[in-house]
Amino acid sequence: MARVKSILTEAKQIDRAVALIHLGARLQVLESETDLSYERLLRLYKEVSGKSPSKGQLPFSTDWFMTWQPNIHASLFLNIHEYLNKVAELDEIDTVIKAYQLYLEQTQAQGLDPMLSVTRAWRLVKFVDNGMLTMTACSSCGGHFVTHPHEIARHYVCGLCNPPARAGKGKQTGALRIPSERELCRAQAQ
Repeated sequence: MARVKSILTEAKQIDRAVALIHLGARLQVLESETDLSYERLLRLYKEVSGKSPSKGQLPFSTDWFMTWQPNIHASLFLNIHEYLNKVAELDEIDTVIKAYQLYLEQTQAQGLDPMLSVTRAWRLVKFVDNGMLTMTACSSCGGHFVTHPHEIARHYVCGLCNPPARAGKGKQTGALRIPSERELCRAQAQ
């Protein structure tokens, strides 16, 4: 009977690895989240994606999550992740996978390019779990945003309510845009 359980467990591990590979996860994420050997993961990665995995270090700095657009994307993902943690009984990595899939659906529905890779999303969850990042409510809109744990919560204002001076002014397609006063007036006149 134990043999059957190990085959089922291995099949579930392979399914997880395949889902992560389809989402673009780095090999280090697969190694961390499955019990499959490095050699099996490497073969699986090449078979599923048709190419060798990317090499190099995983992103480690929390600073990337604090810049304007990445913070908005990270906050969207983490709010979805926190919601799924409350309402669904999933293993942690399955919650990350499902939350990332929902994040992709939301960005696509808004015509935005996803700024957050599944590897960064996984790393974000690890940062929150280790107390390196947290969620803070905006004192203006009430939304919850990724912040450093020592942020003064009572006066925190998010990047959507108080964007930096040049935020959203670029013409890049798929990026967040904040309309100018002139564009707002034109839209209201129509």
